[in-house]
Amino acid sequence: MSLALNDVCVTLMGNQVLRNVSISVKQGELVCLVGRNGAGKTTTFRSIMGYQKLDSGKITWKDKSIVGRRTDQISALGLGYTSEGSDVFGDLTVQDNIALPTWTRKTSKSSQERIDTAYAIFPKLKEYLHRGGQQLSGGERKMVSIARAIALDPELLLLDEAFEGLSPAILPTISAGLASILKQERGVLLAESNFYHLPQFADRIYVIERGEIVFEGTLSQAAADPAIMKIIKGTD
Repeated sequence: MSLALNDVCVTLMGNQVLRNVSISVKQGELVCLVGRNGAGKTTTFRSIMGYQKLDSGKITWKDKSIVGRRTDQISALGLGYTSEGSDVFGDLTVQDNIALPTWTRKTSKSSQERIDTAYAIFPKLKEYLHRGGQQLSGGERKMVSIARAIALDPELLLLDEAFEGLSPAILPTISAGLASILKQERGVLLAESNFYHLPQFADRIYVIERGEIVFEGTLSQAAADPAIMKIIKGTD
């Protein structure tokens, strides 16, 4: 099982946003796409999920092209996606938010098994089953959005800015949740703007700058490269 982007180029409103982007994620891997705001992380994710048309390049899932497929078709193939905004249905309870994917997509697993798996990622959510989405903190909404994506039963999960805007107290909980997802043999592609929020157990990182991949390697390799850290930190 693997996701691969090869030389993906995307233009938005006359501006080239992605330039020959090539990344890959395999089963059980945590791969991080790191870059400043506006570097092209979200466009990369939207391109994978079929929201954004490519100018050129290839995107394959399990060695088959998913370019040109509808978003719901891509999701049905086993790709889950949580957007930067931690969207939660405010008029639904936590319980209903997490159960929702089991109503819309059937898999080989029962609905209850998928729901139980979602709560196993963030057990604390069981304390808020009947709380409405509008009553949740930012960290709680983030946990719900990730758990809901797991209830979809994806083989690969795309998380856009999973740590963005969260209090330092909740960051370890999100990291622990990611570790639990990996133990389930799912892959995770994480987009993040803050290098220091990246989990130390990440297998590989890509640094994107102005729509181009400028680095591929480990966290320690990136930290040891002054030029790359300068880009990540946004310093001149």
